[in-house]
Formats: sequence, structure tokens, C-alpha cells
Amino acid sequence: MQITHAEVVPVELALHQPIQMAHLPPIRSVTAIFIRMETRQGQNAWGCTIAHPQLNGYQPSQVLQVCRECALKAVDLHPLNIENALAELAPLCANCPPALCAFDLAFHDLLGLAADLPLYRLLGGYRNRIQTSITIPITSVEESVELATQFAEQGFRIFKVKGGLDPAADVERIQAIHRACPEFTLRLDADGGYSAQDALEVARALSGILEFLEQPTPADDLQTLREVTQLSPVRILADQSACGTESALRVASQHAAHGLSVKLATCGGLRAAYQVDAIARAARLSTMVSCLIEPALLIAAGLSLALASPNVQYGDLDGHLVLSNDPSQAGFTLQDGWLIAAEVPGLGYSVNL
Repeated sequence: MQITHAEVVPVELALHQPIQMAHLPPIRSVTAIFIRMETRQGQNAWGCTIAHPQLNGYQPSQVLQVCRECALKAVDLHPLNIENALAELAPLCANCPPALCAFDLAFHDLLGLAADLPLYRLLGGYRNRIQTSITIPITSVEESVELATQFAEQGFRIFKVKGGLDPAADVERIQAIHRACPEFTLRLDADGGYSAQDALEVARALSGILEFLEQPTPADDLQTLREVTQLSPVRILADQSACGTESALRVASQHAAHGLSVKLATCGGLRAAYQVDAIARAARLSTMVSCLIEPALLIAAGLSLALASPNVQYGDLDGHLVLSNDPSQAGFTLQDGWLIAAEVPGLGYSVNL
């Protein structure tokens, strides 16, 4: 097998409606960068990444430039020697993990196509389905309850509530959702918006209601995160504090959280993500495979890892549902809040570009 062509295609993806996150302007669109690699045997593999300064800290122009440099080099790489191929591209992506993610996915897709196996089976094949949360953005109590009710009617049973702007309002929103949907699983993501005192007060007020509290304190203050973890009656997950292998190792070695959240378009792709999962597993921390606002193709890749590893306890793979013009369609099935693998080779998808 030989790569004969590598194409880079940027696409501006609009959201159905703006989404509010803690201490950030409303997000109305994101830039996705698709990679198509063609082999001499006529196979086509796709990869994808996201570039958004508010979501993963990278400008689209920066990621696009690095992807184009990687595309020129990709045609000289053996498509089935993934470790070697990604090692060759790593210097170009040293300061741009999202670019490496796109090619990482394409190479893994080619491996699955060559082996004629779904990628989740090649990576471990622990299960073929996982339950995902659905995100409730920062909004009023009434709108939060209304969204929860709508999502419940669609079959979702896990709600991830965005917060971090107002601790008291977050507690009120969670309690209201719990009253409306008492049997449902609730998660709260503060996106680093709380002080230590705020985080502990929220955790104590919501003890017995929350499954976990995600990234309660600022990402760059590991000591405060560790203090909250030691005192919190609710499980704490690190997200922005563990955005790659090195930071994940720091969190794990200091026991600064009970679990790690990993996003492919932040850490650099599947290879980096399963290294983060291995760190979590060795430290006896749980893993959540999460996502940004991203195309279904990226969700399919994250799902492959989530299904492959027994250490992945939580799924948070709903980022494609808010997009209005996603050119990719994944083969997995979403049924009553469960993501079910497609038994087709590679990542399993179609791309209309």
C-alpha cells in the first residue's frame, strides 16, 4: 500500500444556535479541517481536526498551514507503519497537536481498511457500545429544565450541564434538573470557572446528585485542583488540566483528580489519547473520552477509543449534534443515548466534500 495523494480541506461549520461557555463569548461556528489520503490501491481514508481559539486554543490559519506541510510529507510515509509515520510528522506538529490529530485519524483509518476490521476492534474491542451524555449549555434554570426534558424524550439519560459563571446559579440549575428528571445521571462541567471555595461549596451542595464535577478550577493551577479533589464529596475529573500526555502524567502522579478527560483534537489524536488512557489506568484513575464541538468523523474516532479500553468509564461524545452543516456522517448508531459501533472497516463514515 502506498499513499499517492493527501488533500487538506478546511470547512466552516455553523452551529444550530450559539453556545455559551464559562468566561467565553458565545460560539457560533467552528473550523474543521478534513484530510483525505488516497492510496495506489484506490482506497480513500479520512481524518479530521478542529481549530478554534476558544475550544482548543488554536487559530484555524495555524492548524491549516501545519496540515498542508504534513500533507506534503505524508506521501513519502508507509501508511501501515503508524508509529513511524506519526513520528515523522511529529516535528512539524510540535506546537500544533490538532494538526497531528487529523493525520493520526487518517492513518488509523487506513489501518482498519487494510485489516478489513472496525478500528475499535483493532484497538482492543472491549465492547461495542457506550452511553454518552448530552450537553446542556449555560442558560437559565427554566431553559435548562426544558432542554433536559426534551433530551429525555429523545432517549438520553445522562446530562452534562455547563457551568462556571455563577456557582449558586449552577447549583440551582442542577437541583431543578434533578427534580424534573430524578432518575437521570447529572454531570457538571465548570470549565475552570470556580475558586477552590466555590468548587467545594458546589460539590457539597450537590453531593448525592452529581456523578462528577469536571474541571472545577483553573487549568494551570494543579495545586488547587488537588486540594479540591482531596476534600470534595463528589468525584473530580481533570479536563483542561490534562490536555496531553505530559499534563495527564502530572495530574496522575499528584493524584490531582479522580479521573482524566481526553479529547482527540486537543491531545493530538488516537495515539496520544490512548497514551493518556494508559496513564490513567496505571494511576487507577478513570477515563472519560470527550469531545469538542466537532464533526461526526471525529466523534467516530473518539468512540473507537472509548469502545476499545476497559478503563473508559464515561462517554461524552455529542459534539456533532449541534452542527448544522457537517459534511461527515458516521456509521455508528445513536439509540436512546447509547453510541453503538458500526461493524465496518476503519472508522466507519461517509464524507461529502
